[in-house]
Amino acid sequence: MKYIMSIDQGTTSSRAVIFNSAAEVVSVAQREFTQIYPRSGYVEHDPDEIFSTQVGVCREAVQQAGLDIADIAAIGITNQRETTIVWDRRTGRPVYNAIVWQCRRTAPLCKELEERVLGEMIREKTGLLIDPYFSAGKIKWILDNVNGARERAERGELLFGTVDCWLMWKLSGGKAHVTDISNASRTMLFNIHTLDWDDELLKLFGVPRCMLPEVVSSSGHICETAPEIFGRSIPVTGCAGDQQSALFGQRCFDKGDVKNTYGTGAFLLINTGDKPAVSSSGLLTTVAWRIGESTTYALEGSVFIAGAVIKWLRDELGIIATAAETEWLAKSVPDNGGVYLVPAFVGLGAPYWDSGARGTITGLTRGSGKRHIARAALESIAYQTCDVLAAMEKDTGKLGSVKADGGASANNFLMQFQADVAAREILRPRNVESTALGACFLAGLGCGLFADMDGIRKLGGAPEAFTPAMTEEERSALLDGWHDAVKRTMTGGCR
Repeated sequence: MKYIMSIDQGTTSSRAVIFNSAAEVVSVAQREFTQIYPRSGYVEHDPDEIFSTQVGVCREAVQQAGLDIADIAAIGITNQRETTIVWDRRTGRPVYNAIVWQCRRTAPLCKELEERVLGEMIREKTGLLIDPYFSAGKIKWILDNVNGARERAERGELLFGTVDCWLMWKLSGGKAHVTDISNASRTMLFNIHTLDWDDELLKLFGVPRCMLPEVVSSSGHICETAPEIFGRSIPVTGCAGDQQSALFGQRCFDKGDVKNTYGTGAFLLINTGDKPAVSSSGLLTTVAWRIGESTTYALEGSVFIAGAVIKWLRDELGIIATAAETEWLAKSVPDNGGVYLVPAFVGLGAPYWDSGARGTITGLTRGSGKRHIARAALESIAYQTCDVLAAMEKDTGKLGSVKADGGASANNFLMQFQADVAAREILRPRNVESTALGACFLAGLGCGLFADMDGIRKLGGAPEAFTPAMTEEERSALLDGWHDAVKRTMTGGCR
């Protein structure tokens, strides 16, 4: 039997998941890594720590499974998107820490671009709204703020990559400077119509083309790992950004299929077929994947803080020791007691796109306690998802059930509450490793372990369903309270 090793490099941890040829999980290894906050609104990672933890968990997963490295047919990669790394082409040393997708340091640049009325041009080419979220402004910040970086970049000495690109460059021993098309589409430098880097955008952000990686398809032979990394060379045959990978892992292969990933953030995507759809409701148009000569697109609503709010309860407030505690805390009170938590720690994403918003807790009384705050934190994830669902329905029409995945989807309270306030069925797969599974499917197709997408559809069992059980009156009252809290949070106004 041959196996696929999925590299799942996330915002707070590096993971490796090994799947067998039936797409069943054989082993999982995971390590958290350092979150760096140099100042308010800044979020960074150490690129070398990202790589070292990722290689470490890959080796650990193989050992846990009792396999030889020769049993691994191929590697699939999925990754936190938009996070930006610039490194020296010759030495492989980063010139600065990775600037994380959550980082808001480029907000002044984004404001300047908006004042220059460039939003429509950028959106038309990239499908994206002007926001610090994306990679282009982060590259410009590094080139403008690291001593000598711009001159070195223009001489062809520096390379740029998102995390997938960094991993493949390091894994290949510096031989492959490539990124898959789904990651490229999140940089704000990639034209989703021509499927190439856009010269006008490169000039606008001052990014030399020689820094940029080759853009490749999401499935097929991409590169080979250097033999010294794992003891033998392994082909990398699949790659996609984490949310596109989860869409693929949930088998959302048909136009109109919807999934929501409850991870560090929450990301709702709908497959829009072979043509990019335009949103009038604050959603992003993005490339979902490219297989062979066929490109699939999606609309996406991005919630910046979802599962991360639970980590905040643990690490900053200290009111829980584990994420699992939030479920019984939430169930231990009959309702939220009028408490709403808006986790706008790094601004608000879709559909508000207010980078100046900051987190708030409203409705506190003398009787409010950690149980109400824990419940409000979980509820905030569902409310934000409802806002994105409403925006998506404006753009695409009535939606049906939503496929759920990601770490926070294991919380039964959250899933039931989501079904209640969204007034729709939520389907959770028996295996919630959808992001890693998507990388497995893409790599399996790329190396021939899986014959085609129809064969993939047949893998796995029936999902668990959560059905609405809340009255419309209760639902409306809760949503009204949420939207009032959001208004109190916002500073930049809703577009």
